[in-house]
Parts: sequence; C-alpha cells; structure tokens
Amino acid sequence: MKLGRVAVLLPLALLATAVFGVPAVLSGLLDRTGHWPREIAGAWGRTLLRLFGVKVVVRGSEHLPRGPALYAANHGSALDIPIVFGHLPVDFRIIHKRSLYLSPIVGQFLYLGGHISVDRSSPFKAGKTLEQAAERMRGGTSVTVFPEGTRSREENLKPFKRGSFALAIQAGVPVVPVSLGGVKPLVPQGLLSVLPGTVTLTIHPPVPTAGCGIEEAGRLAAEVRATVDAACRAA
Repeated sequence: MKLGRVAVLLPLALLATAVFGVPAVLSGLLDRTGHWPREIAGAWGRTLLRLFGVKVVVRGSEHLPRGPALYAANHGSALDIPIVFGHLPVDFRIIHKRSLYLSPIVGQFLYLGGHISVDRSSPFKAGKTLEQAAERMRGGTSVTVFPEGTRSREENLKPFKRGSFALAIQAGVPVVPVSLGGVKPLVPQGLLSVLPGTVTLTIHPPVPTAGCGIEEAGRLAAEVRATVDAACRAA
C-alpha cells in the first residue's frame, strides 16, 4: 500500500472502529444476549473491508448447521477478524485473552457482547473458563475460534491446537471448518500494506463430535486443519 493510501485509509479505519464500536458497547448494555453488538460488529467488518477495497466471496452457506457449533478458521492476518465478523453468517461469540478487556472500546465490546475470555494465568482458571464455555455452547451459543493460536506469518497453516476441539467434544457440538482463502497476498506486510482484491470464506460440512472422547481432540484438530488447508491452497 502506498504511503498516501495509508495516510487516508488508516484514519478512516480508526474512525469506523469508533463509529461502530461505541454503539456496539451501548447496545450491549441494552441487549445482554449480545445479538445487537454482534450485528453492529458485522457492519463494522464489512465497512472496514470496503474501505480497504477487499471483496469477500462466501461459499458453502448450505453447510451451516441448525444448532450451535464451533467454527474453526485459519488465521494469517489482521484482516481475518473483520472478514469473519462481517461475512460469517452466524450469531457467534469468540474466545479471547482476558487482557483484551484493557483495550479501549474493544474490551468493552467483548465484555458486554458476551464473548468468552480465557484467563491464562493458571491452568485451573483456564480450565474453569472452558467448562463455562462448554455450558454456554450446550445452551445454544456458537463459538468461533482460530485454532492456530496466533497469526501465522508463513504461507502454510500452523498446527491446530487441540484445546478448541476438546471444547467442542465436551459441549457435544459439531465443528465447522472455515477456510479464509487468498488473504495473505492482500496483506504482504501487515495491515498497513493491505491491497485491494478478493478473498473467499468457505464454510465446510460440519464434523460431528458425537461419540468422541476428549482423547480424540488431537485427531479432530488434524482432520479439520487438513480440510481448511486444502481449501486455502486451492483458493
């Protein structure tokens, strides 16, 4: 992205985040289900992508399950967040680090929007959080995760961590692989280098967890990663 384009788009992106973020926080005070904040976050994501000139093609919507599920997507750039919020046609919550609560606007949105924080200061606290997350999923809440853990700077996907899949097994919900294809070429050197173009968000058939034991979380993680990776390579 040329310097002049950065100088124009970065302030607009920050302004859009504030314009949508404040109503999202306020709506969270009125709607404790988190549905309104989720809708506003979707509008934020689509607006941000339009500013950057990024078009998203959604494929596989027919695979969306009727009930709650765990949606597992690859994570290669900062664009993944607005892509998922803006174009994954599901009322979901994300699992995030508790430290994000300290971020202005974003922290308040996550808290009031009903997203799930994980306290990683101890394995016990993290385990209790995941037990609560499983209970919410059994109650009808869908969750979106990025099982690589952190953004991968390499072209190849990093291994998917088993924790998210153990959560799906514990909750008794299917895992829906989600491939974000063609994103990295548009973000060659971070968010300030975003190029206009088209990416794909592919929703794959759900992978059932019924009858699975927690010990099968690693196998499930590898299976879902293979599905996501194949679609990303083909994009």
